[in-house]
Amino acid sequence: MDRYEKTLSDSKVVADDASVAAEVSKIVEKSATYATPDVYKFLFSSIDLTTLSTEDSQESVAAFTRRVNDFDNDYPQYDSVAAICVYSNFAEVVSSNLDVTGVDVAVVAGGFPSSQTFTAVKVADVALAVAGGANEVDVVMNLGYLRDKNYEELCDELIELKHTAKDAKLKVILETGALKTAKAIKEASILAMWSDADFIKTSTGKIYPGASLEAAYVMCECIKEYYEQTGRKVGFKAAGGIRTTEEAVHYYAIVKEVLGDEWLNRDLFRIGASSLANNLLSVMTGEEQKYF
Repeated sequence: MDRYEKTLSDSKVVADDASVAAEVSKIVEKSATYATPDVYKFLFSSIDLTTLSTEDSQESVAAFTRRVNDFDNDYPQYDSVAAICVYSNFAEVVSSNLDVTGVDVAVVAGGFPSSQTFTAVKVADVALAVAGGANEVDVVMNLGYLRDKNYEELCDELIELKHTAKDAKLKVILETGALKTAKAIKEASILAMWSDADFIKTSTGKIYPGASLEAAYVMCECIKEYYEQTGRKVGFKAAGGIRTTEEAVHYYAIVKEVLGDEWLNRDLFRIGASSLANNLLSVMTGEEQKYF
C-alpha cells in the first residue's frame, strides 16, 4: 500500500450512499430555519458571479465587470459578490475594469472543463491568468488519473498548479456528477486537499450533472476531518445548477451543520452562480430583479 492508498484507507469519513442521503435529508428538513434576511445577504456576498459562455468577448466581460461596479453604487446597503469568475484569458479584462474593493478576480483554467491537456499547458494557463490579475484559479482534477488510480501523477500535477498560482487561491473542481458515488467523491476530496487545494469545488456545470447536496455533505465531512488532522482550513465551493434561494440555503445549511460557523465566511464558502444572484437580490429587495 503506497502513501496515497494509506491516506485514503485511514479516513473515517462515512462514504455509504444511503447513509449520506439520510444525513442530508435530516439537514434539509431543518434548513428552512436558516431562510432569513441575514442569510440571504451572506449568500449573495458569497457568490462567484460567473460568465463562461462561448460568446464571451473582451467587451462583454468588461460590461459584466462594470455591472458589479454599478451594484456597489446602486445598492450600498448590501455587500457585493465575492468574485467575478471568467475564462482565464479574460483575467486582465476583469482586473482592469473592476473598481470595487473586496471582489476577487477568479478564473477557470488548466484545460477547463475536462482537464484533458498537457500539464505544461495547464501550468502556462495558470501562470498567464495570475499574471493578468487573477487571485483565484479554479482547475479541474484529472479524473483519468483518478480512474486509473494514478494518484502520484494526479497529486503532483495539482501541487505544481498550486505552486504556479502562488498566493492566488487554488480551487480544485472534483466534477462530482462524473464521480457519482460518495466513495469516489470522498477519495477525490482527500487527494485534492493533500495536494494543497485551498478550496474543493463540486462541479464545472458544463458536461456532467452539477452540484448535489449529497456531494456537498461528503466534501464537507472530508474538510472537517482534514482540518482535525492538519489544522488547515480548506474552503468549500458549490457550483453547477444552483439557481434558487431555497437551493442556496440548503448548501448553507450543510456547511453550517457539518463545519460550523467558522466556515461561514467568503474566505471559506462560495457558490458559483449567475442567475442565483438575481434571485437572491429579488428576495432581498422584495421585488423582481434582473440586475446582472
